[in-house]
Amino acid sequence: MSKAIQNDQGRFYIGDQGEPDAHLDFEEHGDTMKILSTVVVPSERENGLGSDLVDHAVNYARENKLKIDPVCSFAHEVIKDTPEYHVVWKK
Repeated sequence: MSKAIQNDQGRFYIGDQGEPDAHLDFEEHGDTMKILSTVVVPSERENGLGSDLVDHAVNYARENKLKIDPVCSFAHEVIKDTPEYHVVWKK
């Protein structure tokens, strides 16, 4: 069961805003979305929440005509390993 992803300024998160189960932090500069970090609480790891957040970020980038610079190593690996995400990858 997929959990709802909420948007906050510079952050996508799952769960409670104050203490989310998972969150992805980013910055927007011009036409670039820089993914800074992806964090999932230990009890929720291996449930796909990090990948769900990266997928959400990719869709956000597509909708807003942004390229993604995945500084976060997790986001970089997910984008690299998912060919359909390469359209928004700023290599």
